[in-house]
Amino acid sequence: MRAPIGDFDDARPAPECLDLLVAPVADAVRAWSGGVPARQLLYVDTDPAIADTAVFVEHHGAGLLSASANCVVVAGRRGGASTLAACLVPSRTRVDVNGVVRRQLGARKASFAPMETATDESGMEYGGITPIGLPAGWPLLVDSAVVGTEWVLVGSGRRRGKLIVPGKVFAGLPGAVVLEGLGTA
Repeated sequence: MRAPIGDFDDARPAPECLDLLVAPVADAVRAWSGGVPARQLLYVDTDPAIADTAVFVEHHGAGLLSASANCVVVAGRRGGASTLAACLVPSRTRVDVNGVVRRQLGARKASFAPMETATDESGMEYGGITPIGLPAGWPLLVDSAVVGTEWVLVGSGRRRGKLIVPGKVFAGLPGAVVLEGLGTA
């Protein structure tokens, strides 16, 4: 099957590729009950050496930048308590950690989570973290521009492979809160 975006000739429904996904992502796809059928979550095999957005779009076409989103893990702290959350923003933007994220989490201070914390707690690889299959209880902050994008390219939980997902799916994921201005230029 041809992917709806990009130059990927071999897009496959994610339920047919569970063995290529990390456990939390495979489990989420297996138990899928989202607003679209699981077969609309597409997996494309990609080279892990070019997983980072800038290199990836350079290789696969600049047009993908407007259809790509990055998922990052942040930590909000207030007093002695720390809260982990994921943020999904268009790839051409940066997460407004010290403004929108800090206020949404009710934190005194917010920052990007250390790489080891992000990978250990999510069960995903750095550079491939995806909002599908995040730990239960984590807030998922989603920029409204992502939800408004017809098809979105995101990580698959690993550096190898990407998921292509209808943007509206992200608003219905567990813990999702759609926010204006989460991603800034």
